[in-house]
Amino acid sequence: MKIFVRERQKIGEGVRQPMFRIVAVTGGQLQVQAIHFRRFEIEQIANEVGAEVVYLEPAMEEETKKEKKEKKEKKR
Repeated sequence: MKIFVRERQKIGEGVRQPMFRIVAVTGGQLQVQAIHFRRFEIEQIANEVGAEVVYLEPAMEEETKKEKKEKKEKKR
């Protein structure tokens, strides 16, 4: 079983909130009740169900959207 996780996108620097979201689960049944998780919570769940955690890298699209937004702000 694999648990696919990504960092939350709308979280500020230094904020003490859970930083990860579970995106997908393959190879078994796992019901997820919460929305946001801390890294140790995800790793505990994975250990209990015998799953591997896959941390997804940020998509290139998101980076280009941020760059476009910054360019628009600079032009103003």
